[in-house]
Amino acid sequence: MFQGLGAQRLVALFVAGWVALNFPLLALWDVDVRVLGLPLFPLALFVLWGMLIGALAWVVERSHERGHAGSEADR
Repeated sequence: MFQGLGAQRLVALFVAGWVALNFPLLALWDVDVRVLGLPLFPLALFVLWGMLIGALAWVVERSHERGHAGSEADR
């Protein structure tokens, strides 16, 4: 169904994001604590969301670079 390592990494990243932003693990951050004056829960959501976006960009760019390198070598 999903061919290639890049597609498998994207599926794994989707599952990791789903688990990280779902109730049981998300409830760990729901405490009355402030970090640098910011509540921990929204800060943790923003950091997790940013890390997922960064990992997604890394996986897509890495697979994109390998795809172009392979197509140029075939010529």
